[in-house]
Amino acid sequence: MNNIDKIKKAKESLPIDEDIYDLADFYKMFSDSTRLKILLTLGKGELCVSDISKVLDMGQSAISHQLRLLKQARLVRNRRDGKVIYYSLDDGHINEIISSGLDHIME
Repeated sequence: MNNIDKIKKAKESLPIDEDIYDLADFYKMFSDSTRLKILLTLGKGELCVSDISKVLDMGQSAISHQLRLLKQARLVRNRRDGKVIYYSLDDGHINEIISSGLDHIME
């Protein structure tokens, strides 16, 4: 395969710009250490804001703010049990993404 064919193949394999922008926004969610700590914590199981704040030794308002962003990005989901809202990872992919990143930096 010559360079022209390689260039053509590479260009054709690129997702559309809108999907690239969405992917960049998705990865931005992982660029904040507090959000990563929350995701790592939730990777161990469902917790409420109060529990997360105790694990991370942070204020509940700071945790709630980051959880709102993570929920908007579809990285976490919640469920209500009476007055308490419990948070968990949206799906197993989130754990895989974080684990792959950790594996990479620990090599």
